[in-house]
Amino acid sequence: MRKDRTNDSRESVAQIREMYQAAGLPSLPDFICQYEKDPRAGVKKLVAQAQKKLEALEKERARIYAMGEYERKFAAYAYICGVDEAGRGPLAGPVVAGAVILPKDCGILYMNDSKKLSAKKREELYEVITKQAIAYGIGMASAQRIDEINILQATYESMREAINNLGVIPDIMLNDAVTVPDVPVRQVPIIKGDAKSISIAAASILAKVTRDRMMEAYDRTYPAYGFASHKGYGSQMHIEAVRRFGPCEIHRKTFLTHFINTDEHKI
Repeated sequence: MRKDRTNDSRESVAQIREMYQAAGLPSLPDFICQYEKDPRAGVKKLVAQAQKKLEALEKERARIYAMGEYERKFAAYAYICGVDEAGRGPLAGPVVAGAVILPKDCGILYMNDSKKLSAKKREELYEVITKQAIAYGIGMASAQRIDEINILQATYESMREAINNLGVIPDIMLNDAVTVPDVPVRQVPIIKGDAKSISIAAASILAKVTRDRMMEAYDRTYPAYGFASHKGYGSQMHIEAVRRFGPCEIHRKTFLTHFINTDEHKI
């Protein structure tokens, strides 16, 4: 991209703006070097925007490095597995767990607690994580199973299934705040771990995207409840639909007792 220019009038500000918009992050240092001495206000603004983007990139790299603290602490273990769930609180749908083993020194940017990311960013990161992960697994427990054994035990069950679906045996697990029973692997529960560990964040994203996709599919089967918009959580719209139509097959009846008399509504 870089060329030495002795006459900055060869290119209009509009042309330089087009080059800036087309430039990827790796090209921005060259863009800045090429145009930082251009005296035109429009070009100065573009250079400032490029510098701001680079500063934001460095800040994000530092944040992600900090999120690798636990992975570095336990670097002696070959397979470090992050484990997290999505969907403990909704009134409908399964609880879904993710288990992910990332490569050493993984530097995937923008990973975070899945709830802090937009749906679009989660989808983008899902594709990156599943391509770069050494192994990943998904587990889930249905609404009926949640009603049968309670949400905590169903969450543990989904986590064990996710771990079993890895295809490899992890050497250590980093979990979001819980210790999963009946798993013969060292476990490190981390409070708010999905914002503190890249492995847990990756598991959080896989679980959340998987569950959201399922709820969007359920919306087509049960359109009266609006599952695509609230994903089964207790929004006012969802509660009113349950009161009007009663629960459907994917509702957790044990979660609905505050809203309706479930004995009067047979699924």
